[in-house]
Parts: sequence; C-alpha cells; structure tokens
Amino acid sequence: MISFRALKEKVNWKATAPSILIVINSFVWYIFTYAIFSNILNEMVVSDTDRMILYATYFVSVAFTAILGAKLFPRARNKSLYAWLFIGAIATSLLIIISSENMLVNTGIAFFLGASVGIGLPSCLSYFADSTLVENRGFVGGIIWSSVGFVSLIVAFLINMLGLWEAIIVLTAWRLLGGASFMALNRKHEKLSLEKAPSYLELIRNRQIMLYLFPWVMFTIINFAEAPILEKVFGEELFIFYQLVQWVLVGIVATIGGFIADIAGRKRVVIAGFVMLGIEYAAMSAFHESSATLYLFLVLDGITWGLLFSVFFTALWGDLGENREKEKYYTLGGLPFLLSSFLYVIIKPLVGYITPSSAFSFASFFLFLAVLPLMYAPETLPEKKIKERELKGYLEKAKKEAEKYS
Repeated sequence: MISFRALKEKVNWKATAPSILIVINSFVWYIFTYAIFSNILNEMVVSDTDRMILYATYFVSVAFTAILGAKLFPRARNKSLYAWLFIGAIATSLLIIISSENMLVNTGIAFFLGASVGIGLPSCLSYFADSTLVENRGFVGGIIWSSVGFVSLIVAFLINMLGLWEAIIVLTAWRLLGGASFMALNRKHEKLSLEKAPSYLELIRNRQIMLYLFPWVMFTIINFAEAPILEKVFGEELFIFYQLVQWVLVGIVATIGGFIADIAGRKRVVIAGFVMLGIEYAAMSAFHESSATLYLFLVLDGITWGLLFSVFFTALWGDLGENREKEKYYTLGGLPFLLSSFLYVIIKPLVGYITPSSAFSFASFFLFLAVLPLMYAPETLPEKKIKERELKGYLEKAKKEAEKYS
C-alpha cells in the first residue's frame, strides 16, 4: 500500500497552493456568511412571507448565477476569479444595512449575496481540479476539507464572541485577505488549453454522471430536510454541539478519506459513506430517544461528511470533466448541496407536525436505495492508476522483505 509520504511527494504543492487557498477561503466564507444572513432574516420583524421571499431570492440567485458563471468565467478565468473574491467582500459588508424597513433594498442585497456565491464557485472548483492530477485530487481535496473543518471551528468561536457588525467585518476581511493572497500566489499560474464542456442537456444524458448525481441529490435533500427534525430531537444546545463536533470529525477524516479515494477509488469511499448514513438513520428511527444513539449518530455523521466532502465536492466532478472545462460539471455537483439548504427553511416551521421515527425511517430507506445506482457507476479514478499503485505497493513490500533476509 502506498504511504501518505509517497502520495505527498507526488503533489506539486507550489502549483496547487493557489487552488487550495481559494477553495478554503471560499467555503469558510460561504458557510459563515450564509449563517449570518440567515440569522439576520430570522430576527427581522417582518412577515413570514417576506422572510421567505428573501430566502427564495438568495437561492434563485445562487442557481441562476452559477449557471451563468459556468458559461462566462472560462473565457478569462483568472481575472474573473479575482473579481469574484472582491465582489464577495462587498456583498458581505452590505449585510450591515439589511433592516426591517425596506424590503426592496433587502431583496437586492439577498440577490447580490447569492450572486456573489454562485457566479464564481464552479470556476473556483474547476481551477482546483485543473491544478491537480487525477491520482492525487482526492488527497488534496481531503486536505482542503480538513482545513475547512478546523478553520470553521476557529471562526465559529471567534464570531460567537463578537457582535453582528464585528462578525460581518471579520468575514469581509477574511474574503479580502483570500483575494489578495490568491492574486499574489497565482501570478505565474499557467493557463491550460482545455476542450469546451458539453451542454447541460448532454451532461444529464450521460449515464456515468447521472449514476453519481442522482444519489448525491437524494443525499443532500435528505440531509437538509432532516436537519430541523434532528434539531428538535437533539435540543438546541446539543444540536449546536453536534455541529461543532461534526466539523472536528470532518477535519480529522477528510484527508484520510481523500487518501483512500486516491488508492482504492472514489466509488468505494462514496458507497461506504452512504451505507454509514443509512445505518445512522436506521438507528435513529428505532432509538432516537436514546443518548447513546444520538452520540453514535454524531460520530458517524461527522465521519461520513469527511468522506463525502473530499470526494463529491472536490474530486469526483473534476474526474468526470477529464481534459475539458469543468465549470458545468461542478455546477451540477454543487447546486444540489447549495440549494438544498432552502429545505431547512421550508421544513422548520412544520417540524411540530412530523414524527421523528417516521422521518428517520424514510431517510434510511432512501439512503440505502441511493446505494443501488452507485453499485453500477463506473470508477472515475483510472484503473491504470489503481494498478500502478498496487504494483508499487507490492514492490516496496517485497523490497522490505528482501532487506530483512539480506
């Protein structure tokens, strides 16, 4: 078996550093900017209809601009990414002026904030994929998500000690720092010559893509639809603790998951993640009132997210894109996760009418069902790379055995 050290030596860290930085900066910024935006909306003195309009505006903007950005950004990707990073800082700072008095201004800010997320994220991830080789993309993606996990914990504790305005200033500064650092590191980045991506219609007709996309869509829907029910079962304080522990486990597991995905293939890691999810929801459906079950769910869920983040968010869609522009692939893969957050907003007011055991049984059934298309999905890590690593592992083992007897 190839070692961590051998895999690290195969990564061109100088070439990948800009992509690692921009992805870490972007996801930490997205996670906390949306959390603050959501907190502001929930505390505003407006009707539920107006609040829902603002949420809907944000998510529609994310979807619309992601599709648009995937079309426009490849023409001048580096310059577009520079602009995107600084636009994100502006959009974050505008959260300060959201108020209960002016719905028109609030709607404009919600749309602009959604656009600041959607329009550049596919190119950000495509830039990452083009900066890595298929044989180490999972490992580098795992390092990114481990970093996101631990940085998110630090930012969460920092923001928790600050007021709203100070938190917005911190996130604006974080985005500006990411933009300046990316510009400094990316000066000598070579532009690759890539084939044009197929149309979205061609992509969704692609059997290989759909065999991965369908389970991923099912998973994101279940994850966010079940979140308000989990919050009810855990209780508010324990649910916050659960989210913090989840990021700790993502930080620990993501690099390991990415490493395994580069050795054994993406498919095995993804199937393992879905099976664990099915088990944890099955346990919750039967014993959700048990403290032991809650902690088992907490641990398994954190491990699963660590595995799936490193594969589904960073490696898989880049593998499928091969030597083509990958923005459209990452748009298809990213939007289910980004848009499914809206389900939490829709379902939370209805959570009192939902029986937890039934909801968890439903989730478990569909998660196990989602494994079926994955069984037929072809491996995206080339078979040649897997065989090369197996052979190298055998040779290294044989060499060590020979040294014992010499």
